[in-house]
Amino acid sequence: MGSGTGDKARGKLDEAKGKVKETVGRTTKDRSLEAEGQTEQAKGKGKQAWGDVKKAGERVKDAAKNISR
Repeated sequence: MGSGTGDKARGKLDEAKGKVKETVGRTTKDRSLEAEGQTEQAKGKGKQAWGDVKKAGERVKDAAKNISR
């Protein structure tokens, strides 16, 4: 698994955990937990985006290697 793929997977996990926290916080009227869940979801989306950037960089690097051959 490439580094970009790992970041995307960890991001999905963070996003899912955040959604659970947000839902529990909303259900129990715990605004702090709800906000923590929203923050964790945003963090997860950021990790996924970073994974996309890494994967794109890897593709550019591979393409450059192929051109120089």
